[in-house]
Amino acid sequence: MADILLEVCVDNAASLLAAVEGGADRIELCSSLELGGLTPSFGLMKFAARLPLPAYAMIRPHAGDFVFDANDLAIMRDDIAMAREAGLAGVVLGASVDDGRLDADMLAVLVEHSYGMGLTLHRAFDCAGPDFGNALETAIDLGFERVLTSGGALSAIEGLAVLERLFQQAGGRITIMPGAGINAGNVGLLKSRLPLKEVHGSCSKPMRKVRGPAADLGFARDGQRETDAGLVTTMKAAMG
Repeated sequence: MADILLEVCVDNAASLLAAVEGGADRIELCSSLELGGLTPSFGLMKFAARLPLPAYAMIRPHAGDFVFDANDLAIMRDDIAMAREAGLAGVVLGASVDDGRLDADMLAVLVEHSYGMGLTLHRAFDCAGPDFGNALETAIDLGFERVLTSGGALSAIEGLAVLERLFQQAGGRITIMPGAGINAGNVGLLKSRLPLKEVHGSCSKPMRKVRGPAADLGFARDGQRETDAGLVTTMKAAMG
């Protein structure tokens, strides 16, 4: 069996360096992972592009749902251009209509604007349930390389039955990359049930608690996390 690729999501330089040190294979580059991941800064994009791993930039202009208007579309087009200028390998896209189905028209515009770059469809896909079959065919038709999905559940373990159906339907036409709640302790279960090629995780631990004026004035809060090189290495070993 070929080695399973580990993509690690990060939202700062320290986590990015830890992912590289720990042996990650690819980076999903974001800001504000506590909000599900937003578009990273141009500076972080350029920093990532100088490192020896391919990095894909999240293109998501606001938190909350994945329903975007014309202004959001203009911003995302500019952010894709920024990722290209920074020298990143690809972008991570997603868009929904009000009922959760994929916004195929908007995604087609974004995909066209990303020509020549790698393409991941993010977990906007998971809002498209229960009709994941049509959503998967849309992703294939649009030319995405992979779909990041938990199977429409809070975690990939909970969505395992849906993931099994998605792998079967995909039939090698697109990569299904499980993500959400995956760690070294449970990735073996996924590996035993799915023909995995790629896995997505944060390999993170709680950040140190911030105290002092920054916390007192509301600029810092508890509960944030950062990638740990040791956890990346442990995850890779568990996937092997």
